[in-house]
Amino acid sequence: MENKLFNINRRNFIKGASASLALSSFGAYGFELMNRDKSYRVGLIGTGWYGKSDLFRLIQVTNVEVISICDVDTHMMAEAATLISQRQKSGKKPREYSDYRKMLAEKDLDIVLIGSPDHWHALQAIEAVKSGAHVYVQKPISVDVLEGEAMVAAARKYNRVVQVGTQRRSTPHLMEAKKNIVDAGLLGKISHVEMCCYFHMRNNANPPLQAVPDHFDYEMWTGPAPLRPYDGIPHKRWWRAFMEYGNGIVGDMCVHMLDTVRWMLELDWPNRISSTGGILMDTSGKSNISDTQTAIFEFDELNCVWQHRTWGTPADPEYPWSFKLYGEKGTLSGSTMQYDFVPHGSAGNVKAIHKDVIYEREKYPEDLTEKDIELNAAPATRRHMLDFIAAIEKGTLPFSDIMEGHISTASCILANIAMETKRPLIYNPTQKIIVDDEEATALLKRPYRGDWEHPYS
Repeated sequence: MENKLFNINRRNFIKGASASLALSSFGAYGFELMNRDKSYRVGLIGTGWYGKSDLFRLIQVTNVEVISICDVDTHMMAEAATLISQRQKSGKKPREYSDYRKMLAEKDLDIVLIGSPDHWHALQAIEAVKSGAHVYVQKPISVDVLEGEAMVAAARKYNRVVQVGTQRRSTPHLMEAKKNIVDAGLLGKISHVEMCCYFHMRNNANPPLQAVPDHFDYEMWTGPAPLRPYDGIPHKRWWRAFMEYGNGIVGDMCVHMLDTVRWMLELDWPNRISSTGGILMDTSGKSNISDTQTAIFEFDELNCVWQHRTWGTPADPEYPWSFKLYGEKGTLSGSTMQYDFVPHGSAGNVKAIHKDVIYEREKYPEDLTEKDIELNAAPATRRHMLDFIAAIEKGTLPFSDIMEGHISTASCILANIAMETKRPLIYNPTQKIIVDDEEATALLKRPYRGDWEHPYS
């Protein structure tokens, strides 16, 4: 691949690509130039729910041979190997590895998908690009800011395409909203944004300690993170209850909506970030992530405000996980399920617009029998995968390039640091410091456990 990734103006590329895409079919997305005869050798790290979901969407849209998978849970990995053999054309089971380093040392993969818990994303993505593979990594890309900086540096150094799983940028109805409402100027000047998640998704359990099962390598699962006393299989979504392995609901859910808003409004780094909140309601369980939090991401003449509560009722029952763009001429509400544009006052002949999520059940009937699939997100992930492949073939940046994923992820991490330090923060991405705040700067890099080495130095 020619060394084109360093020479693209990110903002202009994304703006131009988004504006030129139609919404009716893959071909209309500009992917018809893709070399359909080429087959990609694929590996998957993390064979749980979303790792398999991402892989199956990739299998649906291009020619791949899944030749290796990796997981520290041998039971879950064996089940995934069987499912993969049933989904891929060759019918073959992939090789199974318990250590991602051994899998990547084979250097026989064109693409690596990373669906492991958040605390593993940086090390695994960096090792994958070093091995020569292009990478699709789930959001958030990292658990600290400097991990993200190291990931961007590695992608550029080894000239690999890294697509982040912030697939709202590839969600058909939201792409339509950006083109026909935001870019068309129907909102006018936008000076306030609200984002939220009111799902009751914080696990407030209090399980007893127990023995680690033989089929699960808890030491390797934990890796560079702090080793908690074992109280059940963490990858059954229990790990998301702990800051040791992620960044709470801000890192899990705000990253999607903030990234969507940044894409729609072509925003770069926030000028300043502040946040308040904590565990204010659900105090009986072991979870140490916030159940209530507000964050403000300040841009020029624009504040983007995030709010989550894992209790109570949503502010707008139609949009419990969503964004709202407030403009002088109208308001745009958007979510994974729909969007609504409401003009303000007498805006000429402009009328309200409502659009629902686009499903593809008829084209992909296998979706209907796939366990735990997010049917509303499947079309977006398929388009995201197609864009990923197109970027590999053309030597261009994908919609959710690693730098875009880093800005959105790091902004959410900085919100958590702001909540912890109880003061606003200004991040300087050139110097990679919090301006005039040595204490907060020290929190940009988490300590690693044991012999694991942090990728940023």
